[in-house]
Amino acid sequence: MNFLRTAILLAGLTGLFMAVGFAIGGQNGMIIALLVAAGMNFFAYWNADRMVLAMTNAQEVDETTAPEFVGLVRELAQRAGLPMPRVYIIDEDQPNAFATGRNPENAAVAASTGLLRTLTREEVAGVMAHELAHIRNRDTLTMTITATIAGAISMLGQFGMVFGGNRDNNSGGLGVVGTLAMIVLAPLAAMLVQLAISRTREYAADRMGAQICGNPLWLASALEKISSAAHVIENQTAEANPATAHLFIVNPLSGARMDNLFSTHPATENRIAALQALAQEMGVYGYGAPRAAGWGGAGPWGAGRRPGPWG
Repeated sequence: MNFLRTAILLAGLTGLFMAVGFAIGGQNGMIIALLVAAGMNFFAYWNADRMVLAMTNAQEVDETTAPEFVGLVRELAQRAGLPMPRVYIIDEDQPNAFATGRNPENAAVAASTGLLRTLTREEVAGVMAHELAHIRNRDTLTMTITATIAGAISMLGQFGMVFGGNRDNNSGGLGVVGTLAMIVLAPLAAMLVQLAISRTREYAADRMGAQICGNPLWLASALEKISSAAHVIENQTAEANPATAHLFIVNPLSGARMDNLFSTHPATENRIAALQALAQEMGVYGYGAPRAAGWGGAGPWGAGRRPGPWG
């Protein structure tokens, strides 16, 4: 159902983009808008991951510089049936993480130093499994395309405000008032659709990530800690580049709790409740990993629940 909803929202976003192009320039404007969007998506497809990693000042690590963290990601990637992604660490006190990349073969995951310092090993496993779920579901590409189309709609709206709508179209189509309304409201509608897609993909990644790591309660506990920290610890790189906010596992900008139209993420309370319900479905009633997961005992980290060191 989540995939169907995402497809419908993407189709609506594309249709809105074409409508704005038509309102501004008629048939020619629609064609130009389509070409511009294609060019922007082509550029984003090949370069979005490098741009995001650069904007967040992420530093790549390996088995030598961060052996435990990289080993964790490698084991989870194997459980998810994914190629090993590139692994990065962001020097930020706020605990958070994200994934990027155009496909599983060219993917990267990143976690902040705050996340690796404050979360237990099980909780870090839940977070990274969530990010690997985004890669497996190709959400990173979906969100790149969504952000690109939404940005193009906003650009067209600004263009239309400066140069006005198509006169020929105004006489028999939307009319002057309708065209102006389209120009003003379309960017807002595009933003709402973008946020709706982002929230839908987060729920899907929560569920798949919990299945990958074997215990939904690991991720639920991590989300509670990350959300609480986001209220009091500023994420300086995200504040400087707010366009990256939807990529993080929890909103790094405000920590807003309301699951409303203007939120980039679902309410943390709702996500935790869904994970707790999933834990009951999977027969998990405690923090330890279920025996059926095949990790044994309290998971691959041993009986302790100490954080790090992660390198």
